[in-house]
Amino acid sequence: MLNDKHGVVFGVANKRSIAFACARAAAEAGARVILTYQGERLKEGVEQLAAGLPGDCIALPCDVSSDEAIDEAFIPIREHMPHMDFAVHSIAYAPRDELEKDYLATSRRGFLAAHEISTYSFTALAQRIAPLMEQGGSLLTMSYLGAERMVPHYNVMGLAKASLEASVRYLAADLGPRNIRVNAVSAGPIRTLASSGIGNFQTMLDIAATRSPLRRNVAVAEVANAALFLLSELSSGITGEVVYVDGGFNITAL
Repeated sequence: MLNDKHGVVFGVANKRSIAFACARAAAEAGARVILTYQGERLKEGVEQLAAGLPGDCIALPCDVSSDEAIDEAFIPIREHMPHMDFAVHSIAYAPRDELEKDYLATSRRGFLAAHEISTYSFTALAQRIAPLMEQGGSLLTMSYLGAERMVPHYNVMGLAKASLEASVRYLAADLGPRNIRVNAVSAGPIRTLASSGIGNFQTMLDIAATRSPLRRNVAVAEVANAALFLLSELSSGITGEVVYVDGGFNITAL
């Protein structure tokens, strides 16, 4: 499905992360993949994950907290991958305390941090990726239902995801003439390192499993399969969309 394609998956944390599931699916579909991680503490683990994937996959650091750091990260990325066919953005962050108190108590610091890392980083990466997609390509990011509905304890991340989904639409309009498609996957709740910071996360899992039409939580592999579809030519006519992989929970009223 992705034979001879080249792409980067940004935001791999560990073997349970959505980002790694996407990287593995792409590599197993024939792509050469670069995995990126944030910080030295993740370096060894992500390098081991990359080494275990089929093909010539490697891991490189990428800090999205500043333009200077992103530019520095893209020096080795361009060296290893001067041409890119796809990229997955799976990066989200908000200070833990912002996800435990009421949204009304959101601090300016927490609001800015959530939007800078979770939202603007997608645009910042797209600015540097687009010139490498001379023959077109696919950009994908990860969202959540909290972008359009109030989810307890999701708080400022909901606003950041809403902004991210708006970014998908605006980037799709800007990059469409270059044959670069931009989409998002809105996954149901999945237990990952990122979700561990959300207060009462187990309740989110229980509610989704009880009330979704499929009556279960989705698996990370199911999210990766949807991502693989959106990265491949099978979705060549799709851009600017948010695709839900949540067992149908988003259609329910209760």
